[in-house]
Formats: sequence, C-alpha cells, structure tokens
Amino acid sequence: MRGVIFDLDGTLVDSLDDITAALARAFGELGLEALDRAAVERHVGHGARMLVRGALGDRAHLEEEALERFRAAYDDALVVHTRAFEGVHALPDALAARSTPTAVLSNKPHPMTRRVVQALFGHHPFVEVLGQRPSVRRKPDPAAALELAERLALPPAEILFVGDTRVDLRTARAAGMVAVGVRWGMRRPAELAGADHLVSHPEDILALLGGGA
Repeated sequence: MRGVIFDLDGTLVDSLDDITAALARAFGELGLEALDRAAVERHVGHGARMLVRGALGDRAHLEEEALERFRAAYDDALVVHTRAFEGVHALPDALAARSTPTAVLSNKPHPMTRRVVQALFGHHPFVEVLGQRPSVRRKPDPAAALELAERLALPPAEILFVGDTRVDLRTARAAGMVAVGVRWGMRRPAELAGADHLVSHPEDILALLGGGA
C-alpha cells in the first residue's frame, strides 16, 4: 500500500453537531420539530439531499425548500463545532513524513469539503481534496476515487480507501482499492462488516502501510 484516500465526515472530522444545528435551523424556519444528533446521524453519509429527505420522512413536498434552507444554514456555520477526531491530526503529518500521497473524497458539496479541510488541515499537503461535484456521480460510484488514483499516480490496488460507512466500503470495492473501516466514526461497527481492514486508532493506518507511528 502506497497511498491513502480519506473520507471526510466521520473519518477525519466529527461534523455531526454542525450538521445537526444547521438542520435544526432549517426545520425551525419551516415550523418543523428538529431532530436530535442520534436521529441525524442515521441519515448522513449520502449527501445533503438524502439527509434532508430522510429527516423529512413522509413530508416529501417540503424537500426542496428544506434542502435550500439547510444548505444556507450549514454554509453560514460550517466549522463551528466540527473538529478532527482524536489522534487524526497527527496522521496526515506522519504520512507526509513518509512521502505517502494522500487525498480526501467526500459526498459533501465540493466547496464545503475544501473549506472544512482548509480550516482543520490547512497545513497538510493533500494531493487533492474533492467533494461532490454536479458533473461527477457521488460515492459509491467509483469515478471520483479513480480520478484521485490518477492524481496520486498509483494503481487503485495500492491505495487504502479509509471511511466510516458502507458507502465508503462500496466505493473502495468498486474502484479496486483496499477498504479500511474506522471504528471511531459515525456508524455502528456492524455497518463496516466486509471491510478489508478495521482500525481502532489513526495510528493503525500507518501499520497497514508497513510501519508504526
């Protein structure tokens, strides 16, 4: 293994409080009851539209307005409570010291993805940071992951794809990469069944690359 692609939310950063707050603001503006953190957690990972759709349930007629309000609210307060998970900040630096190329791939909209990474990992030289772009199908479609493989100048089979959801595992498999599930993310461990590797601490990723911290 010679390169690493990271998912963002639930893998590098815990953004759930900011997402929950933005959704609560959007729902409040529509006179709807806000969802708590645990309820929001069940719907994240597939992009903003699927989050709003899942949170609305049978109120599908409100989807477009709720989505617009959520995006505006989240854009206004993108990195308020969002933080890197414990131990994660040291990982990109350790990989850079090994000259291991890294990238980020998220289903969060591309501009937001880049802003979060810049705010929390601005010092780290990721080869590329990609969020969801209108012209490219979102994960688990492998197109963006394969685009990153080209940017990393590595065969897909030599890349670890690190994430916290079933979507990430499916993306890794579809792209021919090695699927690594993180136990510290937003999902229950059962969702990571079938991962090539499960890791409990960011340092464990270094071991998969052939060494310790």
